[in-house]
Amino acid sequence: MSKYTSFPEPNAEDQNPFQDPSVTQHSSTTGYATLDLYNPFDNKTVQPPPPYEATVPNAPPPAQTPPNRTTPTEPRNYGSYTNQQSAVSATTAELLKKQEELERRARELEKRERELDAHALGSGASRQNNWPPLPSFCPVGPCFYQDISVDINQNFQRTVTIMYYYWMFTACTLLFNLISSLANFCVDVSGGVGLGLAILWFILFTPCSFVCWYRPVYKAFRSDSSFNFFAFFFVFFAQVVFYVIMTIGIPGWGFSGWIVSLATLKSSVPVGVIMLLNAILFTGQAAMGVVMLKKVHSLYRQTGASFEKAQAEFATGVMSNQAVRQAAATATTSAAQSAFTGAR
Repeated sequence: MSKYTSFPEPNAEDQNPFQDPSVTQHSSTTGYATLDLYNPFDNKTVQPPPPYEATVPNAPPPAQTPPNRTTPTEPRNYGSYTNQQSAVSATTAELLKKQEELERRARELEKRERELDAHALGSGASRQNNWPPLPSFCPVGPCFYQDISVDINQNFQRTVTIMYYYWMFTACTLLFNLISSLANFCVDVSGGVGLGLAILWFILFTPCSFVCWYRPVYKAFRSDSSFNFFAFFFVFFAQVVFYVIMTIGIPGWGFSGWIVSLATLKSSVPVGVIMLLNAILFTGQAAMGVVMLKKVHSLYRQTGASFEKAQAEFATGVMSNQAVRQAAATATTSAAQSAFTGAR
């Protein structure tokens, strides 16, 4: 077992590779060649190896000096606590404003839903009238129900609101016309007829204009009614023509228009100025009437209403009226009895 575990002893007969002549010749010289130039195992030529030529290393690149980086003398201001607090406050205020807007819209939608649910219940759950807004102690109650934000589509709410304010403007203009006619009567007793007519126009036109052209346009946009559209166009066109006559101011008609105002200005300057202001209001009233007539007509063409639909709505409304049906039944019964009596 020892011959397998111990190292073999050196033998003199073994050839030492470092004693090879080629190696000893190469190692005896101070200069030696590299391996790629000298092959010691090449036995064709026995020549001394070529002298060693040391390679000159490449010069290192010049060191580049780093750019000068100057540190700013003043420290950067990343925002003070006050600025941050103001920004947070502004954001909070904006969020609160948006929340209030969302809550307001939610209340409006809830109100509209309640109104629509009450309206869908039928005639048994009729909505309570709220116009004109009279006090509770008044013996006369409201005559109409009006809520533009509930009844009118959002696309037409602005137009209906403008028409409502326009009606109020016409009522105020007629009231101012009554005041100017009274002032004219104070300086000229012969103007009593004009004062009486001014009172009549105010009492007549104020409620009639509301019932005859404002309520039809309100109903037309509420239920897309062709009949109410045509009723509005017919009455409102006549009203605009009458507004033009008011603006002219024919003497003796009870209107403080341009002709009467300029004539009164010669006799009394204060009264003439008051009547001139009334003439200006009449002019604006007539111009606004023409503009709103064109506006409503353009919206009418977008709703798809037509004259055929107006006729059908009129026929349906007439036949659904209890009084009309009772009168028709009475007339039919009388005609049948007369025919039966004549036949006997």
